[in-house]
Amino acid sequence: MYLFCKFQGERVAKMSNSETKTDVILIGAGIMSATLGTLLKKLTPESDIKVFEKLGDAGEESSNVWNNAGTGHAALCELNYTAEKPDGSIDIRKAIKINEQFQVSMQFWSYLVNYNLIHNPQDFVMPLPHMSLVKGAQNVTFLRNRLEAMSRNPLFQGMEFSDDREKLMEWIPLIMQDRASKEPIAATKIDSGTDVNFGALTSKLFDHLESENVDINYKHSVTDIKRTSDGSWELKVRNLDSGTVERHTAKFVFIGGGGGSLHLLQKSGIPEGKNIGGFPVSGIFMVCNNPDVVEQHHAKVYGKAKVGAPPMSVPHLDTRYIGNKKSLLFGPFAGFSPKFLKTGSMFDLVTSVKPNNVLTMLAAGAKELPLTKYLIQQVMSSKEQRMEELREFIPNAKSEDWDLVVAGQRVQVIKDTEAGGKGTLQFGTEVVTAADGSIAALLGASPGASSAAHVMLEVIQKCFPQHMKEWEPKIKEMIPSYGMSLMENPELLQEIHNSTAETLGLSKKELVFS
Repeated sequence: MYLFCKFQGERVAKMSNSETKTDVILIGAGIMSATLGTLLKKLTPESDIKVFEKLGDAGEESSNVWNNAGTGHAALCELNYTAEKPDGSIDIRKAIKINEQFQVSMQFWSYLVNYNLIHNPQDFVMPLPHMSLVKGAQNVTFLRNRLEAMSRNPLFQGMEFSDDREKLMEWIPLIMQDRASKEPIAATKIDSGTDVNFGALTSKLFDHLESENVDINYKHSVTDIKRTSDGSWELKVRNLDSGTVERHTAKFVFIGGGGGSLHLLQKSGIPEGKNIGGFPVSGIFMVCNNPDVVEQHHAKVYGKAKVGAPPMSVPHLDTRYIGNKKSLLFGPFAGFSPKFLKTGSMFDLVTSVKPNNVLTMLAAGAKELPLTKYLIQQVMSSKEQRMEELREFIPNAKSEDWDLVVAGQRVQVIKDTEAGGKGTLQFGTEVVTAADGSIAALLGASPGASSAAHVMLEVIQKCFPQHMKEWEPKIKEMIPSYGMSLMENPELLQEIHNSTAETLGLSKKELVFS
């Protein structure tokens, strides 16, 4: 059966101000649209799907390999996901949630590889230890307590702790050599982490969608969106090559345009999109250009964010695999640009302020003065000042071995919340959905791409509840743990962990969960 009631009549040829009708429109050719499109094609093969992307290829903005950290966010090393309570105990609930979400993505990718829908998983995912590194007696105690809390959970089995400098020299020689300070230092290490090239994965998914007759339109910019009298959505789309304007209508629209999603959500006029603002934060990485240095490090090592720094600015020293080449990156250093996309407009921030969100934005501005001060300091930093931060990780780092690379833009959501009050800055991934499920927009940042399969399944659940009973068997075929908690099902967790690791080429070693 068709996902939606099909429009009657023949489609007219594309021309200036022409109009075409379809089932689903996906805005943006990033990892989220790629994942949602692939899921929908598996659930309803007959559905007509169109994709509009303003750039010339898939995965060129936030999903691009140089525009994100490439960490398979499973909460193995990110200390901001494990909050310390006043009594010194560690709250790992957020880490559990994020790890379970990443497991969904791993199962989905494994399904695609097993059924030859995508090939060569090593092109987009590689095994890589995930580590957390802290300095100072108080932080060492925190890290030890964190390990104790996490090791009791089957999701995090295999994590090791050490404050022994000889052991740390084995784990992270580049970080430990020439470290003169006698300050206490400790790390945790878990070998089941990953490095993910989301740009490469996005390209593979869109190649598959194209083979399934999905109509992918590059260099097409969606400039407006409005509701029609029959409840459909009409999009005004500009062909950037020819300059012609096309009109496309669909029963369901997903806005997955990264930072550009907020403007289109506002243009839709849905009540759920009101009183929401966005604050752009850019990132800068340092990339090592010395192969000898690159070879001395093999892990993603996350530290603790500085006081006043946003979570996306947690310092980390990362091995990356980019274009079949091993690389080494450090950062991210925060920056500021009023653009909502790396290829956006300098007026993005100003034009996002509307009568319905101006008070929310002003309240956030008053609350976030420390963040503003931090961003100004970051923007004004010289390369040598950034090198000094790098030397906290690599004591003997040489300036000539490192170059600066501007990463992608992230737009943090600002909204009124019960817990934080008016103008609360959100750090995370959010989906805004119309009450009738006819349109959904993805906003926010990390864990983002890592949780794509989980988040897109949530979109499907919210937007197509009437089909969920019918679709559940197919979803469980793609995601065996669907509807279950892996933490509460250790045997299923073990089975899934070992099967996904084998399918994706991540490990030959089987883990046994107690």
